[in-house]
Amino acid sequence: MAGIYDEPCFIDELKSYLKRPNVSAETARNELDLMNSVTLNIAVTGESGVGKSTFVNALRGVKDGETGSAETGVTETTMMATRYTHPFMTNVFIWDLPGIGTPNFKAKTYLRDVKFETYDFFIIIGTVRFKENDLMLAKEIKRRRKMFYFVRSKIDHDISAESRKKNFNEEKVLNEIRLSCKDSLRTIGNPDVFLISTFHLEKYDFQKLIDSLINNLSDHKRSALVQSMPACSLPMIEQKKRELYKIAIAVSAAAATSAAIAIPGLSVGCEIGVMLGFLQKAHVSFGLDAESIRRIATRINKPERELRVAMTSRFANGINERVVLGMLFHKSMITAKAFEVVLSGIAGIGSLAAMGISFTTTLQLLQVGIKEMTDDAKAVLAIALTFEN
Repeated sequence: MAGIYDEPCFIDELKSYLKRPNVSAETARNELDLMNSVTLNIAVTGESGVGKSTFVNALRGVKDGETGSAETGVTETTMMATRYTHPFMTNVFIWDLPGIGTPNFKAKTYLRDVKFETYDFFIIIGTVRFKENDLMLAKEIKRRRKMFYFVRSKIDHDISAESRKKNFNEEKVLNEIRLSCKDSLRTIGNPDVFLISTFHLEKYDFQKLIDSLINNLSDHKRSALVQSMPACSLPMIEQKKRELYKIAIAVSAAAATSAAIAIPGLSVGCEIGVMLGFLQKAHVSFGLDAESIRRIATRINKPERELRVAMTSRFANGINERVVLGMLFHKSMITAKAFEVVLSGIAGIGSLAAMGISFTTTLQLLQVGIKEMTDDAKAVLAIALTFEN
């Protein structure tokens, strides 16, 4: 059966879900409502000219200068706290804050002026070394019991400059930069410093930054963050897959009593609209939609077809009702009976399966879809990295 036996993380997530008290279609729908209604507000701040706006654009998966992107430049271009909605995760907001210490935003009143309580956490960006204003800001955020993260930007510039020197060693240069940054922050303890290139998120410490954010967010906010991040590395794609498995289980449970279409030969039905909406959202999260492919092709200066040819799943040309219906009658879905057997051995599954509903069929279809999209995302990433590096 496609994917089920070689996906232990999927079974792990299903077992974890079923350990919850009072598992039912109703509780699953409530869970999905919470997932969809939770908001995540990310504040990006620092002194002027350190690359805040470019970092905001990178998190949103858009290029500098694109319509709707944060304005960038060599001088301070952000004159007020500006909220940018994520292109497809409309409950995720990335705020481009003015530089601390600028004439209109004095350090002592900065957090009040930018409405401190709005944000879930702060990313403080610096170049070369973190300055007195950065430290003052971090101390005040800490005093108010919120999380902050130091990002040393433009690492690619440093590496490029150092690479011209004799006996260049990239790891040694990165370690020296990290130690220098930590030295400038010693008055506030020993905070982590994440070295990042906004033009090459797959390199350096971007994944470490995301992992740290995940560890300090509530479940629903963590889910929103993982779904919204660019599929820029293999670890990120794997994180997306696992998070989407969690959501797929809840979606399948929520659809359990609303099956609209019976599948000949199977003991259950399914809800086409629910599955279509989920798969479309997953497709965009993995960066496989037409707009994402266009952006990647533009970035690596290659025709879109060179990326699409790597996509071997049924989703290469997008997702619509016809594609979903095709999945239902594809031979892989005939194994849903076997899937039911696998699920029947998991403690707690009876609370859903006993309803005589669409849970197993819907879950099998979504699991197969996520697995195929994961493979496509990895293939597209491999091509993108080949031409970028």
